[in-house]
Parts: sequence; C-alpha cells; structure tokens
Amino acid sequence: MTFDRVSPEPSRSEPAVFRISFVCTGNICRSPMAESIFRTLIHRAGLERLVSVSSAATGDWHVGERADSRTIAALERHGYDATRHRARQFDPLSFSDLDLVVAFDRGQERILREWASTDNDRAKVQLLLGFDAEADSVDVPDPYYSDAALFDSVLSTIEHASIALFRQLEPGIRRGA
Repeated sequence: MTFDRVSPEPSRSEPAVFRISFVCTGNICRSPMAESIFRTLIHRAGLERLVSVSSAATGDWHVGERADSRTIAALERHGYDATRHRARQFDPLSFSDLDLVVAFDRGQERILREWASTDNDRAKVQLLLGFDAEADSVDVPDPYYSDAALFDSVLSTIEHASIALFRQLEPGIRRGA
C-alpha cells in the first residue's frame, strides 16, 4: 500500500503539512510507541515543519495518563522518548484535520471507520502493518496484559512498520515542501 498524498495544497507562503495520527485502544502502549518513533524519523529527516504527528485512543479510560511505564522503558532502551506523552481519546471531528489515521488492529480500524462521517475520512484509516510488505500479520499485538519482552517485540514491529510507512510518505512530503 502506498500513501503519499500531501494535504492541504501548499500556499506560496506556508509549506504543506502532512498530519498523521496513530490510534490504539488506550493510547498508552502502541500508539505512543509509533508517535515517538515517527517523530524521531521526521526529526532525523529534517521534516518537523512539514509533518504533524499525534496519537490517540479509541477508548477514554486512560485520558490524561502517561504512557505505560513498560512503553516508556522499551522506548528508552531503543533510543526513543515518550516521557511527556499524555493519553487522549480520538475525536471524530479531527478527521477533517488529518491526512492519515493509523490503527494497530482490525478492531480499532472498524471503530475508526464507523466514527468517520464520509468515505474520504474512512479512506484515511489504515492499518500500520499494511505499510510493511514484510509483516506476517495484520494486527500489532496489544502488549498491555503481558511482560516487558512483548513490549520490546511490539516496539520492534512498530519501528519496522513505521520506517516502511515513512519511506512511502517521505517523497510526497518533500514534493509538497
């Protein structure tokens, strides 16, 4: 799957901004991992002013909380930082402000597409592993009820897929600059 659209159209005075949101169940495990990884990729490429990265949850039970301590630890072990993260719930009204909404499993994908009010917004919802040609699954497992080893494994899966997604988006983002 290739997704390399930049929206909105750039004006002469402002560069285009591509807006992406990673959405998981509680916004304390998988989506903060992806947000942190993707922010790092954007930073390393010097594209911070051209890409807006956020994360959110389909559920509201962790709103305002920090990322799970196991998430923060796994990210730190791999050179990423999510210490300032605070969970929030995805607002369906934000579809109009986003170019891509990335889900981690088919349950979240279904919920997000139900929340979308237009076909265009439903088309923005994509599974993260759909961008990774080497992925052997459709869903990224939820590590919440497991141990640190699964957090590390999930982080590696998300990192690999995020790099694949970034490689697909980068040419379009640079063209929109």
